[in-house]
Amino acid sequence: MSTLLITGGTVVSATGRTEADVLVDGERVVAVLAPGSTLLGHDLAGSVDRVIDASGKYVIPGGIDAHTHFELPFGGTNASDTFETGTRAAAWGGTTSVIDFAVQRYGERVEDGLAAWHDKASASCAIDYGFHQIIGGVDEFSLKSMELLANEGITSYKLFMAYPGVFYSDDAQILKAMQKARDLGLLTMMHAENGPAIDVLAEQLYNEGKTTPYFHGIARAWQMEEEATHRAIMLADVTDAPLYVVHVSAKQAVAQLAAARDRGKNVFGETCPQYLYLSLEDQLGASSEEWGDFEGAKWVCSTPLRSREEGHQHAMWQGLRTNDLQMVSTDHCPFCMKDQKELGKGDFRAIPNGIGSLEHRMDLMYQGVVTGEISLERWVELTSTTPARMFGLYGKKGVIAPGADADVVVYDPNGHTSIGLGKTHHMNMDHSAWEGYEIDGHVDVVVSRGRVIVDGGEYLGHKGDGTYLKRGLSQYLI
Repeated sequence: MSTLLITGGTVVSATGRTEADVLVDGERVVAVLAPGSTLLGHDLAGSVDRVIDASGKYVIPGGIDAHTHFELPFGGTNASDTFETGTRAAAWGGTTSVIDFAVQRYGERVEDGLAAWHDKASASCAIDYGFHQIIGGVDEFSLKSMELLANEGITSYKLFMAYPGVFYSDDAQILKAMQKARDLGLLTMMHAENGPAIDVLAEQLYNEGKTTPYFHGIARAWQMEEEATHRAIMLADVTDAPLYVVHVSAKQAVAQLAAARDRGKNVFGETCPQYLYLSLEDQLGASSEEWGDFEGAKWVCSTPLRSREEGHQHAMWQGLRTNDLQMVSTDHCPFCMKDQKELGKGDFRAIPNGIGSLEHRMDLMYQGVVTGEISLERWVELTSTTPARMFGLYGKKGVIAPGADADVVVYDPNGHTSIGLGKTHHMNMDHSAWEGYEIDGHVDVVVSRGRVIVDGGEYLGHKGDGTYLKRGLSQYLI
């Protein structure tokens, strides 16, 4: 086991920043010391295996992306990032832990889906990983299987109010699952969109000849998200189950979450970088020489990108400032344009849903610090500390403190990152959803459980470096 000293940097937490040196022994942080402290000897730097000079840089806890989909079967294909390629890309971007979704679909056993995801991830991940459980078929068997989840370290599960015939749960099924989750202490995660109504709108648009990616956003209207968010909140209210709404994109849905929180309810929401920066008009409506008006397929995801004219992006940033939204995850679910997204040429309903953002989340959120949307401390809180607290990892993850895992990122505010193919792009995709974005900062060094895995533009990690995170119950509840 080696020792590591990170000196000269500004350690940033969710509650403040301080000049401090960080001492790592093996896989854990063992001390956070005042600069020049002789508490552990007069030549601490000379007694460790390696010293990292972080002068003029931020030292932050490694990012935690609590919403990823590696190898997810969807729309007749699979998400293009494997656990190996996806977690390596995460490491490049300063993310040191991910929580992916094990999948159970209608007619399948929860235990089989979970075992399949363990098989996919085991010995493949470059960084630490955990699982949520998708319950795509709520029945007496899956409800009984939920009792096993907490013992497996899976303390959150996901339901879908969208995708009839694939993952969809009706209100009665949601009610039963929430009652079971309440009894077990599990956190209910909800994809809140009115799927049956969306399918009708989508079919009508298609029959009218409106088949381009732009109409994906029209079919999945904000009213469909607000209505489902409200319904999920009411079902959580009547069952007294904590609720976490994933990938919130509509300002009206944020208002529903805020109202519930103002009543003191255990209701939480995440948003994603795409809902902060991208839009219906600019991306889903895009055209290019290569793809024509199918260019927008690159940004087809659900919930969809919202209209900039309606001000949804501004509302997402505001929700992050006011804590009506608590977290930023990516919903990383990448597909290539060639042979994957193009399955939906001529019919937006057949475009696989998903955007690849995992590598860029920390940078994109730091740019919000640069532009004054959020504070430096809030950046750390949204991307690391709250994900750790929300999903039962805090103390081990999400903080730089004695006893915590040594997941540490040295971030240079004076550096620069250009995003795009051939620039900063390690995800297994043939395009970048963030092509041309420029970031006024740079991930310099990434340490995962005491091992330096990214250093000065060089990747030093290995397949299988990551370990499975057996999570506790949520530490964020009222």
